[in-house]
Amino acid sequence: MSNPSKIGIVVGSLRKDSITRRVAQAMAKLSPGGAIWRFVEIGALPIYNPDLDEAGVPAWTAFRDEVKALDGVLFATPEYNRSMPGALKNAIDVGSRPYGKSAWSGKPAGIVSVSPGALGAFGANHHLRQSLVFLNMPAMAQPEAYVGNSGNILGADGDFVEASRGFFKAYVEAFEAWVKRHAPVG
Repeated sequence: MSNPSKIGIVVGSLRKDSITRRVAQAMAKLSPGGAIWRFVEIGALPIYNPDLDEAGVPAWTAFRDEVKALDGVLFATPEYNRSMPGALKNAIDVGSRPYGKSAWSGKPAGIVSVSPGALGAFGANHHLRQSLVFLNMPAMAQPEAYVGNSGNILGADGDFVEASRGFFKAYVEAFEAWVKRHAPVG
């Protein structure tokens, strides 16, 4: 029997009770049991400054080590000004440095963008996808997850309403298979 995949969830919104975080939490509960899902927190990461890398920033080192231990990463992001939030971009930068030692490299990725509007955070999803190409993270192309009208997809219990559950269950199952297929060996 193979070891279960370790999947990290990176949430772009720093709000404790954001809809994006709640969607990610509900998604993790839909795992068919073949993977271990855990949140990788980004809110306390200092802004990346290459001048500080030589001295070592403990929060950066811990974050990079946590990412390196993962088999795959699910990014859950809202959209801020037609792009990803600054905290998420900072986490990407922290994990990708120092140059040539990216913690992200080769890790299969998925993106779920969440918005109360109708476009489903399309801009954030695609800006993030552009970064993943440079980071050498194979991003799952299908199914896509641009989640609009997000205020209507979760019930009071924090789980998906029936109309949304099937889509997210299929996404989680496809993503776990994607990670198994593309996770770096070693």
